[in-house]
Amino acid sequence: MSKADKLKARAPRGFADRGPAELAATERMLAAIRESYELYGFEGVETPFVEYTDALGKFLPDQDRPNEGVFSFQDDDEQWLSLRYDLTAPLARYVAENFDALPKPYRSYRAGWVFRNEKPGPGRFRQFMQFDADTVGAASVAADAEICMMAADTLEKVGIKRGDYVIKVNNRKVLDGVMEHIGLGGDDKAGQRLTVLRAIDKLDRLGLDGVSHLLGAGRKDESGDFTKGAGLNDAQILSLMQYVNWQSIRLQPAASDPSKMEVVPDHISPNMQVVEALRSAFAGNQTLDDGLEELETIATLIDAAGYSDRVRIDPSVVRGLEYYTGPVYEAELTFTVTDEDGRPVRFGSVGGGGRYDGLVGRFRSEPVPATGFSIGVSRLFSALRMVKSPIVSGAEQPGPVVVLVMDKDQIAAYQRMVSTLRQAGIRAELYLGSSGMKAQMKYADRRQSPCVVIQGSNERERGEVEIKDLIEGAKAAAAIASNEEWKAARPAQFSVSESKLVEAVREVLSRHFA
Repeated sequence: MSKADKLKARAPRGFADRGPAELAATERMLAAIRESYELYGFEGVETPFVEYTDALGKFLPDQDRPNEGVFSFQDDDEQWLSLRYDLTAPLARYVAENFDALPKPYRSYRAGWVFRNEKPGPGRFRQFMQFDADTVGAASVAADAEICMMAADTLEKVGIKRGDYVIKVNNRKVLDGVMEHIGLGGDDKAGQRLTVLRAIDKLDRLGLDGVSHLLGAGRKDESGDFTKGAGLNDAQILSLMQYVNWQSIRLQPAASDPSKMEVVPDHISPNMQVVEALRSAFAGNQTLDDGLEELETIATLIDAAGYSDRVRIDPSVVRGLEYYTGPVYEAELTFTVTDEDGRPVRFGSVGGGGRYDGLVGRFRSEPVPATGFSIGVSRLFSALRMVKSPIVSGAEQPGPVVVLVMDKDQIAAYQRMVSTLRQAGIRAELYLGSSGMKAQMKYADRRQSPCVVIQGSNERERGEVEIKDLIEGAKAAAAIASNEEWKAARPAQFSVSESKLVEAVREVLSRHFA
C-alpha cells in the first residue's frame, strides 16, 4: 500500500484505550465496591450489552428511528437493537423476564460498560463503566434510605474520607409538585417538564445563572453551540430558582399567607429543616406533600442510623433520566482539586440513582417498585487517583521475569526455565524477538521486569544461570561514575546453580515486593 492509502490509527472520538496499570487499579476498586455491595446482601447478575430498543424506554429512541442518545442498528429481522445506555433499563427487562423465579425483594448488583451517543468532551466519554446496586420489589422508602447509606459506606471503602463527600437526596414528587404549582402540570406539559428536569440537573456544572438561561429561552456554551431552553416566564423561573436554592426559602413568606414570615426551628436536624422549609414555601400541593412525607421518612431513618452527617436532603438533586418516580440521590465529592491550568475546581458527582417504580411494570400487568444506585467507575477512579487512595495508587504488580535468549539453538532449554518459573507461580516469559542481548535488556526494562535470567554457553557448561536484579542494578548504576566501574562492579548480578533458579528469583522478588 502507498503511504496515502494506509489507514490512520486513531480511536473514535469519545472512546479511550486503557493500559495494564489502569486495568489492575480499576479491578482493585471494583473489588472494593463489590465487597461493600455484598455486605448489604446484594448479589451479582450480568445482562448483555445489546437490548431491543423498545425495551430501553420511550424516553430514548422511538421504534422506527432511534434518536441521538443511543447507538442503534437493525438486525436481520428489521428489529431495532441498541447498545445499553445504562444498567437500569436492562435490569428491568431481566427482572420482568425472570419474575417468578426471583426472590422478592430482589437485590442485585451489576458492573459493565454502557454507551451514550452524545457529544464527547473533556471527561465526557461515549463508552464508560457503571457499577449498580438495585432493590426490586420493595415499595418502602426504607429501601432508598438503605441504598443511600450503602453509597456512603462504599465511598469510604474505596478511600474517600468522611467529610470529603456527601450523598444528596431529593424526591421527584417534590419537584413535580413545584412544577404543578407554577403551571407545568398535565400531560400536555410533559416535554416542558423534562426540559426543566434536565436543566436543573446541570446545576453543579452550570451554576444558577446557567440553569436560569436553560429554563428560559436557552443557553449558548463556550463552543458557540446553542441549547434551546424550557421557555418559562420570569415568575416561573424565579420559583424554580428559589426551590433549587432552598436555603433562601427559610426566611421567605409562607405561600399560604404572604404577610407571615415562617422561620424553620433550628433545634430540628438539618435534614428535617430542609423538609420544613419546602413545606412552608409550597404548602397546599398534594404531590409535593407526598414527596416531602417520603423525604421525612428517609431523614428519620438516616438520622437514626447515624448517617445524617453524610446523607443530606438537597432539593437541587433531580437526575436527568425521565424514569425516576420518587426519591433520587447523588454522590458528590466536596473536596477541591486543580485542573490542568492550576485553577481550583470541585470534582462533583461520581454516582447517583433513585426510585423507578414504573420501569419494570412496563413489561408486566402489576406495578413493581424498584430503586437503585449507580457509580460512575471512570469518574470515581479519577477522583481516587487525586486523593491518592491506596486502592488505585498502591504498588503495582511487577512485570514478568524475562529469560533471555543467548543461543538460538538452545530455545528448548530456555523454554524449560520459563516453564519451571511458571509452575512455581512466578510470572515469566521467554524473549521471542530476534535482537541481541542489549536490545533484550531494554525490552526487559520496558516490561518493568524485576530481573532477567541469562545463560550463555559458559554458564550452561557449569550448570548455572546468571540472575540480574534490574531494580537493584538501576539503583547501583546511579552511583557508578564510569563505564569501567560499571563493568567491574557488575551490579546486582549473581550466579546460581540451575537447580536453584526458582529460589534465587523468589529472593529477588521478596527483596522488592514484600
